[in-house]
Amino acid sequence: MSDGAVADDAGDAEHAGAGSVRVVGTAHVSQESVDEVERVIEAEGPDVVAVELDEGRFRQLKGETPDDLDAADLLQGNTVFQFLAYWMLSYVQTRLGDRFDVEPGAEMLAAVETSEALGIDVALVDRDIQVTIQRFWARLSSLEKLRLLGGLAFGVADPFAVGATVGATVGLFAALVAGAVGGAPLVPPSTPFPGVADAILTGALVGFGAALVLGVGLRATAPSEEATTAETLDPDELTDTDVVTAMMEEFRRFSPGGAEALIDERDAFIAHKLVALRDAGNHVVAVIGAGHQAGVEDYLATPETLPPMAELVGRQESSRFSVYKLFGYLFTLGFLAFFVLLATAAYTGVPGASSGLLVRLFAAWFLVNGLLSFGLAKLAGAHWSSAGVGGAVAWLTSVNPLLAPGWFAGYVELRYLTVNVADIGTLNDLLDDTETPVPELLGRMLDVPLFQLIVIVAATNIGSFVGSILFATVLIPFLFAEIGGTAEIVRLMLAGARNSVDLIAGGLL
Repeated sequence: MSDGAVADDAGDAEHAGAGSVRVVGTAHVSQESVDEVERVIEAEGPDVVAVELDEGRFRQLKGETPDDLDAADLLQGNTVFQFLAYWMLSYVQTRLGDRFDVEPGAEMLAAVETSEALGIDVALVDRDIQVTIQRFWARLSSLEKLRLLGGLAFGVADPFAVGATVGATVGLFAALVAGAVGGAPLVPPSTPFPGVADAILTGALVGFGAALVLGVGLRATAPSEEATTAETLDPDELTDTDVVTAMMEEFRRFSPGGAEALIDERDAFIAHKLVALRDAGNHVVAVIGAGHQAGVEDYLATPETLPPMAELVGRQESSRFSVYKLFGYLFTLGFLAFFVLLATAAYTGVPGASSGLLVRLFAAWFLVNGLLSFGLAKLAGAHWSSAGVGGAVAWLTSVNPLLAPGWFAGYVELRYLTVNVADIGTLNDLLDDTETPVPELLGRMLDVPLFQLIVIVAATNIGSFVGSILFATVLIPFLFAEIGGTAEIVRLMLAGARNSVDLIAGGLL
């Protein structure tokens, strides 16, 4: 076996320049494709059989141990989202395989096994799936990412049920904030416990609105019934190309830019590998998906139009404007300004400011972030050391938009979990179970290491987020109550700003 190159260099030199490529376009879920692959390889007797696989998927298809998740990858930020995107792609293909009664990837396995039986070299000509998924995610806009994740949720539950769940969560936060900061009362003062009742009513209204908006939005952006290929297409009326084309066009509907990474870039990458094999003088049978056949054959006919290989590999950074990052940077700037100005006020002797107040503020920040991150991580099933690390760094990561405590908790948790690509297939099987009650199904999903890791990472991050909200809406007003409340905060910060200007001006003069 070789990865895009043939091991027999002497044979290459003997036939250099006299090679050819026979492309066999297959549907990844068609038994006819499996039979055709075997017939063509046996009839052609090629020097090399090239298959649309990378090293990781090749070993997985052969039943070897899948790649474990590298702990360092978790700290790069998008690992969870890349797995979720890969999860959805795998789930769609698995559903098609169930529908058409053939194992996805069977034609690639048939090509490999037939080649090995005939003593023919096998070349892996596809790009690493992790590179493809990362580049796919980087090209999505914020709306496209929401639609993609919404599509995954839509495959699990009704969009209005998803909206209701998220709405209830939003309502809980709204009730918490309303109870902390008050505002225009929504219930008569004569109502028993008016503050609590007002907070509950506020949360209910906000939660209902969020549920309605999200439910309608997910319904609007979810694939229509006509576009759900696995449920509406009749296998007796389809050609192989129809199946794959329908899948590819579905991804283009979600995101033209993302589909370019999934389809167009891979066309060029595969063609690069095949041109190199052909130029080395080999007669090649290339087994690729029908959705790639037209693009690859165009490049084989006009190889001078191929983009440089350097543009098709490596990590791609998103060039899109990120509202999330902007909000994160502004929050970080505001947090630093808050503490720096208060510290300046205390240092310059502004009445009401003191080092003791700063110590209490920092201690409150550390404790509320740490305890909530630690607690939610433990509830999610994290080990003590993992939850402890997440809680210990929560105070710092909650003001840095490029970090999150869940990544650190997940990093430590990987000492106890073995996460690999096979977990995605397990989750697909569980999600395809429509008879098991939801609580039992959720329990089974939590037994899958990948899902358990995602839940721990998410729970730790949610704890830090809730801690930041509580610090701003509850603890700051409480700590400043004895010296005049929130109005006093503004006075101290303005005084600190003026004194900072005076100190800087004095140092320059």
